[in-house]
Amino acid sequence: MSSAPDLDQTLGFTIPSRHVRGRIVRLGPVLDEVLAAHSYPPPIERLLAEALVLSALLGSTLKDADGQLTMQAQTENGVVSLLVVDYRGGQVRGYVQFDGDRLAELGADPSLFGLFGKGYLAITFDQAATGERYQGIVPLEGHSLGKAAEHYFFQSEQIPSFVQIATRHDAQGCVAAGVLLQHLPEGEVGRERLHVRHDHPEWEHVQVLAETVKDEELSDRDLPLTDIMWRLFHDEGEIRVTEPLPITKGCRCNIDHIRDVISRFPADERQAMADENGDIKVDCAFCSRIFPIPLLSFQH
Repeated sequence: MSSAPDLDQTLGFTIPSRHVRGRIVRLGPVLDEVLAAHSYPPPIERLLAEALVLSALLGSTLKDADGQLTMQAQTENGVVSLLVVDYRGGQVRGYVQFDGDRLAELGADPSLFGLFGKGYLAITFDQAATGERYQGIVPLEGHSLGKAAEHYFFQSEQIPSFVQIATRHDAQGCVAAGVLLQHLPEGEVGRERLHVRHDHPEWEHVQVLAETVKDEELSDRDLPLTDIMWRLFHDEGEIRVTEPLPITKGCRCNIDHIRDVISRFPADERQAMADENGDIKVDCAFCSRIFPIPLLSFQH
């Protein structure tokens, strides 16, 4: 096993004998880079870190390299009004809108219900190659976003899933990591969908093993991801591991794209958008940057 730390990457694997696929993700410098664009208090940093790991776990299951996973958690009256993260081609980004005064009243370690109240989680898969879009919406239930994602897959896809995510913030920065396991039907025609069966011991066995993973193991910078797999599943015979996929911060805002979008508005509407200096200022919530676009740049 390699002794090098596995940061900012996702590792995929399958256990053929159990009809299980899995992903392990650990984010480090990428997480610091995303959080550095904002001045979030610790509870919001932890929430966003968990969401970014979840987006990488789910997004990396897309077979379409140009496909996108978008996850949005929202409520009408919660302390957190909106959480948005997305994943595309190994790039992650995200931001949170929240009420700082109400957050301070919750203490240092608020629950998911404390942050959102009666909220919902929407997960959207966009397949670039086919143009198809799949979306599922479930209540924000459970003690974590990971447990809400388990509920999403069971309700929307009838796929039993296990998700565990751990975060760590210390002198070296932030680390967040997670593991995703899913029980899938066999590729052979005729295998029953799991939800119509009264028991599925293959999945129950793997789930029991997965539940032994500790948060300290997942967020340990010096513990290779393959070691975690070995600790959990070394008795399972064949384990097929894919090449690690690097994860980077990927905000897709840029001057040329913004100018192209604004150019499609009529001239009088562009004039109304401009400030007293003749600039149209566009705010990117993901990277917390303001892009000033001069009106004069639209004159030919």
